Amino acid sequence: MAKLFFNYSTMNAGKSTVLLQASHNYRENGMNTCLLTARIDGRAGAGRIASRIGIASAAEVFDADSDLFAMISARLRQAPLACVFVDEAQFLGAEQVWQLARVVDDLDVPVLCYGLRVDFRGRLFPGSAALLAIADEMREVRTICHCGRKATMVVRQDEEGRVLTDGAQVQIGGNETYVSLCRRHWREAVGDRA
Repeated sequence: MAKLFFNYSTMNAGKSTVLLQASHNYRENGMNTCLLTARIDGRAGAGRIASRIGIASAAEVFDADSDLFAMISARLRQAPLACVFVDEAQFLGAEQVWQLARVVDDLDVPVLCYGLRVDFRGRLFPGSAALLAIADEMREVRTICHCGRKATMVVRQDEEGRVLTDGAQVQIGGNETYVSLCRRHWREAVGDRA
């Protein structure tokens, strides 16, 4: 029986690495997978999922207007799919999360979503909130804070390394912009503004 999974973490935990490895395992066994990623995040190039350790794969892109159920249904008409993998799932809209639930329920195809749980202000992303509400299973991809504790939060920094506490929820960036921290060090970094 297919399920909707949400694999979440902070920045730089290896979510894309895990996604790419899982897709590779299916493909190595002769099964088709569908990889989706957010159009807004083009750091690896348009329509590519890449890991910081150097592995990458082509992917279809989605944006706010994409009907994911229709996209995946069209792929299924071409060939069977063993699994759908969604990178940058925090950028999904709530309606798109429900579309993925329909893929699982109506088309019997497992969907594994990978994304951030919270933003730099400690607030849920819309896609993450919907996934936390309706996913069949949730798994944390763990990384650590500089102190050695589990990192559950992230801070955004400017070019000089100063922690930012205001700004748009979405700003694409990597290690130069975001640092993963445990809650205690996040609270210290943002001035306990939660």
